[in-house]
Amino acid sequence: MSSALVVGYDPQAIPGVDGEALRAALDAELARFGEHGIDAAMTLVVFDESAESALVASLTRHPWDVVVVGAGIRKTEQLLPLLERIVNLIRRHAPQAAVAFNTGGRDSVEAAQRWL
Repeated sequence: MSSALVVGYDPQAIPGVDGEALRAALDAELARFGEHGIDAAMTLVVFDESAESALVASLTRHPWDVVVVGAGIRKTEQLLPLLERIVNLIRRHAPQAAVAFNTGGRDSVEAAQRWL
């Protein structure tokens, strides 16, 4: 079975956003991986000192086939340093994994499938 790790920005840390509703949508997307025969997990990070340790723990927990980086991180200009850190941590701690980018919270499966 193929495996995917989805890395996203924690919706609870986004001001003015219904974090619970967004988290429910992310959980639904994670469930879709199973429907496609892909073992998947999600790591949600915030832009602080905890991001690196949380991501390294997730990257080293399993030999992932692909790591999908969420659009919330990729499209937010202020998070560019976090995106760079994530990409370099993937290279360092999961060099066997392809890197994919979704366009939003509802196409992570398709992003992963491009590389599986």
